[in-house]
Amino acid sequence: MANHVSALKRVRQTKRKTAVNRGNKSRIRGSLRLMREAIQKGDQAAAAEQYRITVSALDKSVQKGILHKNTASRYKSRLNARVKALSPAVAA
Repeated sequence: MANHVSALKRVRQTKRKTAVNRGNKSRIRGSLRLMREAIQKGDQAAAAEQYRITVSALDKSVQKGILHKNTASRYKSRLNARVKALSPAVAA
């Protein structure tokens, strides 16, 4: 257990930041789950709308330092490919 006043303060700060980070990660996971469910149903309009919401959540997580920017970019790229695959093929 911490004995110094500064160490006790750091313990309090860590608990507070951990709770915030946990909430943010949970929000991201929930958004990704809803996105996967929309894709699973095959509804292109719903998937596109959920994609917009999910991308926003991922970008916010990068700003807050929850996810690395390349990780969020990888998620967005893969999700976008799956959403595009739902749309009917366009004749070239």
